[in-house]
Amino acid sequence: MRRREYVALVLPSVLVMFGLLVVPLYRTIEWSLQKVTYGSPGSFAGVSNYTSALTDPRFGRAVVFTVGLTVVATAILVVGGYILACMVNALRRTRPLVLGVLLISYVLPQIVGATMFSWLFDTNFGGVAEYLLHVVTGQEVHWFTSAWPNRIILVLNVVWAALPFAMLMIMAGLQGVSNDMIEAAEIDGVSRIQLHWHVIIPSIKAIVGFVALISIMDILRVFDQLIPLSPQAVQLGNESITLYIYNVAFQNGGQNLGLGSAVNVLLMVIIMIMLSPFIIGLLREARKP
Repeated sequence: MRRREYVALVLPSVLVMFGLLVVPLYRTIEWSLQKVTYGSPGSFAGVSNYTSALTDPRFGRAVVFTVGLTVVATAILVVGGYILACMVNALRRTRPLVLGVLLISYVLPQIVGATMFSWLFDTNFGGVAEYLLHVVTGQEVHWFTSAWPNRIILVLNVVWAALPFAMLMIMAGLQGVSNDMIEAAEIDGVSRIQLHWHVIIPSIKAIVGFVALISIMDILRVFDQLIPLSPQAVQLGNESITLYIYNVAFQNGGQNLGLGSAVNVLLMVIIMIMLSPFIIGLLREARKP
């Protein structure tokens, strides 16, 4: 390929990436150092926005909740995705049908899926899950007004929506595992658990790391699901970082774009910190011959 052709093909993508990523990132960092209101230029405020965010107990609760949700949901996604991938990979004729059913939750818009999911626990819309739980335990659970029950349905919804992606990625990795290696391990008399733990999982370690990386990055930015599933998120302490940004920068006539931008920068730092072990692991895996 000639140099001019290469430039002509690559340049549009570079311009789009620059416009959609670099410019907004620069503007966010610039606003984070300013006091910004709608319709007027910002005035330099130094690091006061960062100081306000780091000293705000509400932001601290949002960080703890978001990180906790991310750790728990990612662990469930990796383990559950692997188990589900193994089960689906063992199917033959029914595999396309099962995959089609499982992918429904993944292709739905998150706000739509979360709204439908909330109906399982809302007696005003049938509340099937709430009804069955009441029949078994005889107790009524306040899913939307109690902190921990609300956290449970948030974790369940995040896992329900993201599990198909984790399953597909891991299943793709399973299909690349050598049958000869599996047969050799079976001839040596290893158990099923040992086969998975010592043979299959090490073979797809890079795929599992990639699933964990994408899951962490997505869940740390959770926002849509909280609107229908946690309408009292602020009062319950179930406010995510992105919902906190929305509330302080836009909600109720708020004009604190500087603080919202500062929290956005802090969120990017948190994402990089949590992703760094997986990025380092993937880079080491890629360097192996």
